[in-house]
Amino acid sequence: MKTHPILIRNLNRPNLAPIRARWCQSFFSRLRGFTFRSSLEIDEGLVLVEARENRIDTAIHMFFVWTDLSIAWVNSQNEVVDITLAKAWRPFYAPTHPACYVIEYHPSRHGDFQPGDRITFETE
Repeated sequence: MKTHPILIRNLNRPNLAPIRARWCQSFFSRLRGFTFRSSLEIDEGLVLVEARENRIDTAIHMFFVWTDLSIAWVNSQNEVVDITLAKAWRPFYAPTHPACYVIEYHPSRHGDFQPGDRITFETE
């Protein structure tokens, strides 16, 4: 799985600790996501990257994901357009607005992002 590490920072809430995430741009890295993982670190995450903004391609499934995840959908202007708490083993979650990035992160950090927040992706 080809990924590279990044830091995700919320510009609207700069006092929050960044999320250390893997940048997942290939089909297989996006498909794998957090499947078959029973836990993750509180600062761990993934960014699933799509080539264009839309709702369908940024929809996710939670099959074979053993833990709940916080999800933030982000558009091409790096603005959070939707969030949800995705429950393990649920079939389908899609954003209410088009997005090109899906951030998956620890469920205890669910309040870290809100629609309208601006974020940055920084290389480590």
